[in-house]
This record gives sequence, structure tokens and C-alpha cells, in this order.
Amino acid sequence: MTLLGGIEAGGTKFICAVATDPQTIIAETRIETTTPAATIAEALAFFQRVTAGRPLSALGIASFGPVQLSPDTADWGSILATPKYGWSHVDLAGSFARGLGVPVAFETDVNGAALGEARYGAGQGVRNIAYVTVGTGIGGGLITEGRVLQGRRHPEIGHIRPRRHTLDLEFAGCCPFHGDCFEGLASGPAILRRCGAPLHQLPSDHPMWVIEADYLAQLCGMLALTVAPERIIMGGGVMQAEGLRAAITAPLLAYLADYPSGIAAEIATTDLVVAPGLGGRSGVIGALSMAADIVAEGPAISCRAHSPSGIAQ
Repeated sequence: MTLLGGIEAGGTKFICAVATDPQTIIAETRIETTTPAATIAEALAFFQRVTAGRPLSALGIASFGPVQLSPDTADWGSILATPKYGWSHVDLAGSFARGLGVPVAFETDVNGAALGEARYGAGQGVRNIAYVTVGTGIGGGLITEGRVLQGRRHPEIGHIRPRRHTLDLEFAGCCPFHGDCFEGLASGPAILRRCGAPLHQLPSDHPMWVIEADYLAQLCGMLALTVAPERIIMGGGVMQAEGLRAAITAPLLAYLADYPSGIAAEIATTDLVVAPGLGGRSGVIGALSMAADIVAEGPAISCRAHSPSGIAQ
């Protein structure tokens, strides 16, 4: 029996799973993201325990970032400079390839979630989707014609600077790199720093609701105008606030001003901005899908594989 491994490596927790196929998980655990040594050791112990006598065929990792995905670099599979203390330049893919003796596919957490949603969730039936997570950070993954969109680096849409809302001109933002980018203004920590509470605990007439909806509408509008996805799937902890997704519609329509012509009617009559079909499992199912692609040797969405010897293939 083929066993697949998947890791959704987040800045708060690692979700590790073993499955016979991406939708049939037979064992799963959640590990607090502490130091790299402790977190990786605990994850390795989980896989070794669950697969004793039945080794994994492949492992997929969907990781927080930024990460190195360029195929011609020596540090492919590593986390790059990150605000997460102690995790910069950690060789994540190599650590698991060597520790488990299996090929490892590596992607960003949002690209992994986008892949899971495209195959098994809210992205089924459409060619092009954007997956956006709004939580501890803000990031986005893009699937175009069934493939993860990559360029010189992976997209970092959370670090674009939006137009400041008139009710939010004093807050400097909390991104250590850019201050008032989308992540610095609309992430969970940004809301908490302003208000002392997460969005879902604030009363519905609190101005933070208007501010948050405006920034996320700008983000969706930028996606609509640049990559024109057929569906924008919005997940993450902040999006769990009831009513937030619906609150994005009005400022999104105002931002676009019906350009290109007819887009307002399109948004009003289609499910452009939707919740994840897989709930909070998009990332780990996407990671398992990456592992399944290695086993199949004919991935619909290509992911480079790191061999146990440490040489990227």
C-alpha cells in the first residue's frame, strides 16, 4: 500500500498527515512551531512512528515563507529571511528528505492550499483560481490552467502596499519589512495591535470592520485586474469572522468602478469570492497531493522533488 506524507508548515503550527491518497488520511498530528530543531524532530518522530514497517513513498511540504523555489539554486527547499524568529535559512525540504529517506516536494503554504482547493475544493470546475490566506500573515497562491504560477520567485501579494483608508491613517503597520503593506495593515496581528482583540470579537459597528473589508477588497480588486481569476478563495483565521467575506463586496465594486465593463454584474451574479471548500484542511491536502504527484511521476502541477541524498531533482 502506498503511503503519502504531507506537512502544512505554518508559523504557528505544523500539521502532519499520512494518507493512502490525498483525501484518505489515516493519521494526523499538530505540532507547535517552536525552534526548527525541536519542531522538525517532533515531525520526523511522528512520521517514523506511523510508518514503521510501511515507509512513505513521498512527502509534500507546503511551508510558510518566503521560501526558495528556484530550481537552479543550492538552497532550494529552504526558508529565506522570515519574521519568524530562528527560521531564516532553515533547510526544510532537505531535513525531511534526509530524515525520512524519501523524495520531498516543496511549495509555499498558499500554493499548497491553492493546489488542494483546485483539485478537491472550491476551485474544482474552473481553470484559474487565486487562494488568499488572511491570518497571522497574508499571502496568495495562483493556479493557472491547472498549474501553480511561478516566476523568478513565488508571489508575495500580502506585501503590496494598499491605498490607506481614511479611518486608518495613523497606524504605521506591523510588517517588519514594509510597515503598511496588506500584511502590515490587515493581518490578524495588525488588527490585534490596533484594537486589542481579534476581529470576530469586535462589535459589528466597530470601524475596524470597515477598514478590514476595504483593504481586502483592494486586494481582491488587484487580483481581478492583474490575473483575472475565475474564483478567489479566501481562507485563514481572520476570514472566520462571520460576515467579513460578504462585507468585501461593496468596497470591491467601488474599487473596480465597473472596469472592465460588465465586471460589476459578473461579481454580483457569480461566486467570485468564496470560502475554502476544504475548510482548514486546504494546505495539508495540497501537500499530500504534491506527494501523490511524485509517486505518479506525471504531475498535473509540477513540484520539484528533493531526493534523500540532498540533491534536488
